[in-house]
Amino acid sequence: MALQVDHDPGRDRDRLGPRRPWLSTGGASPDLAEGAQRMKPTRARLGVLALISTATLINYLDRSVMGVAKPELVAELHISPEVMGLIFSAFSWTYALAQIPGGFVIDKLGTRLTYALSLGLWSTATAIHGFMTNIAGLVSARLALGIAEAPCFPANSRVMSTWFPQQERARATGVYTVGEYIGLGLLIPVLAWIMGHYGWRSLFWIVGAIGVVFALIFHTMYREPHESGRANQAERDLIAAGGGVASATQALGFSWGRVWRLVTTRQIAGASIGQFCSNSTLVFFLTWFPSYLAEERGMSFIKSGYMVSLPYLGASVGVMLGGVASDWLIRATGSPSIGRKAPIIAGLLLCSTMGLANFLDSNAAVIAIMSVAFFGQGLAGLGWALVSDVAPKEMMGLTGGLFNFFANLAGIITPLVVGFVVGATGSFYGALAYVGALGIVGALAYLFLLGPVERVTIE
Repeated sequence: MALQVDHDPGRDRDRLGPRRPWLSTGGASPDLAEGAQRMKPTRARLGVLALISTATLINYLDRSVMGVAKPELVAELHISPEVMGLIFSAFSWTYALAQIPGGFVIDKLGTRLTYALSLGLWSTATAIHGFMTNIAGLVSARLALGIAEAPCFPANSRVMSTWFPQQERARATGVYTVGEYIGLGLLIPVLAWIMGHYGWRSLFWIVGAIGVVFALIFHTMYREPHESGRANQAERDLIAAGGGVASATQALGFSWGRVWRLVTTRQIAGASIGQFCSNSTLVFFLTWFPSYLAEERGMSFIKSGYMVSLPYLGASVGVMLGGVASDWLIRATGSPSIGRKAPIIAGLLLCSTMGLANFLDSNAAVIAIMSVAFFGQGLAGLGWALVSDVAPKEMMGLTGGLFNFFANLAGIITPLVVGFVVGATGSFYGALAYVGALGIVGALAYLFLLGPVERVTIE
């Protein structure tokens, strides 16, 4: 019996997108003219990248503005180093705990609605900081900020998986990540100037207002690939051919058994340990680093406000270099394992150099070694690209939330450790040694635990 295949001549045209009214093709067939125009993939994903890069910058600005406000805030409210460590840490209590439910909500409600709500709520929580007059109020505001910010990075990971082919993910991750560092590096001196003229409360009000406005912009502009009017079918096909996961994939229901399955998968476990160690370096720079320069190294706060920019710029270079190197290594070797793991391991080893600052007398040398360490943390920021590669396609939000939960335990532990060490010894010596040692632990996790970089399948 012959196999008959029905062929619809319009089907190939339909794959290229909706028909447009034909005005003029210079004598060519309308179908051929339209097909030639449509075959070239659009670049709508770059607009999506700009959206999440701006949102991520606002995210980190909101959580780190406390570090800039600390000197005046401490003087006004008479806060000890131990209590300040507690306040810094409070953000990550709820931030870490909300990662798993936040990731599940993303899988159920989608990126657009979840991200816009999260952005608006965390920006409101930031503004509320400026009205607080006691320690309990500040802790409450930090707890609210942690809950509201929880969906951001799991959502970013989901966007990477749905909008970008694998060979572009590391660079795209580098772009939205570099916004954190460049933005903070350039804005921290500006924030220091604002505080000097208008007081520490104004910082929270200004940054919070910016975020609320951008939440409305995000909700207006973001769409999934299959919904986007800016992406043609050729771009969607390009994303799918590169391992992009269809955003319409049906999410699996939540169960603790599936969470346990993810936790005990070597790819997720190894990446989570490594990211915890990398985040410890990041958290130090977001919280205690301005105080370290001002108190341990004897710099005035305005001077340290400008000096603090240099390590952030170093981290920015690390993020971009890591993304380019990772994608190049994948193309050159054909191995995602080499391409993703090598820059991260190198970055974590560079993070460990932070402890050398304990043996340096020159402030310039300290800034140089801190810039090297933060450059390494930028390289290690590729952990999110790796998670985009290994997360089960039906559980991308939950996997990102779980990964970020373990990573942000560093946000709970590191500020407390630094605060108690400084309070007990009057020095940052032990704190720098602690953060530096974690860089070595993270490198070992990637070397010996993580295993091959391949997408995990959950039954």
